[in-house]
Amino acid sequence: MERTALAFYRLLMLLACAAMLAAFVAVALGITARLARWDLPGLDAYAGYAIAAALFLALPGTLVRGEHIRVTLVLDRVPQRLRAALQWWGLAAALGLSAYMAWFAVRLAWFSWATDDVSTGADATPLWIPQLALALGCAGFALAFLHALLRRCRGDELIAGGELARTE
Repeated sequence: MERTALAFYRLLMLLACAAMLAAFVAVALGITARLARWDLPGLDAYAGYAIAAALFLALPGTLVRGEHIRVTLVLDRVPQRLRAALQWWGLAAALGLSAYMAWFAVRLAWFSWATDDVSTGADATPLWIPQLALALGCAGFALAFLHALLRRCRGDELIAGGELARTE
């Protein structure tokens, strides 16, 4: 199960990289088009979709590698027992919030697909396409928090501490 989850996080990270490259290409093409006085409608929207996709698709991979910013100001100053309880609570709360976010992201993409909702911009893109990256990233993020909670139950270090990145 752990290997499958890690492969899924890696796949999402590769998709995030592809989305960043797509954003770069869209912006570069937009600049070139403006300089050449070409009319390429929708490039700004595509760059925005790609940047948003990269952000959400990278969430699970950055979590398991310990690259999310953690504020440990309080955790570093409390007794060990309270620290452990706060870490459990933080993981459980993060899992709940990320699962809630994933549920609504999936519903949003499904609703856009079911109603044939399209962008109001010049691109007229079916909105379920960029929302699919949002849904995948949020679902992966929830899975990464579940993974962290399960590892914590086994007595392993928190994934957010970077321990998992050294075992890959």
